[in-house]
Amino acid sequence: MMRRRRNRLDDDRGSELIELAIVLPILLLICAAIMDFGMLFQRYEVVTNAAREGARLASLPGGYTPTDIQNRVNDYLTSSGLDPAPTPPTVAYSNVVVGGTGPTVSMVQVTVQYPSEFTFLGALLGLVGGSGYGTITLQASSQMRVEVPGTGS
Repeated sequence: MMRRRRNRLDDDRGSELIELAIVLPILLLICAAIMDFGMLFQRYEVVTNAAREGARLASLPGGYTPTDIQNRVNDYLTSSGLDPAPTPPTVAYSNVVVGGTGPTVSMVQVTVQYPSEFTFLGALLGLVGGSGYGTITLQASSQMRVEVPGTGS
């Protein structure tokens, strides 16, 4: 009788199932985080390129208005698979002195902000009562020299 009882205590059948039940949620959370951050990085690249497109348009001669720049940014976002930016891009003009005492150069800076939602992490954390990682605002800024017609610059 003693021998049978000892065999049952030494038996480790079912331990793999318990280990899987402990490790699987952690593994799924890591996979969800990898996918979310990959999509977040892709969206950040799109927002960066949209700011660059807006700054390029603003730097060209031709009297483009901030509305034209906003339309270019929104067109780029839409063609890349994102919804247009809910807030218009910020366009700021400034003069920069080159080399300290050299000539001044007009610069334009376009800043784009885009709210991005976590697809998987927000839902998973909502299941356990968390809500801090639902949306993050991506921001990119691009600065370019304003071209002056007839000067070759």
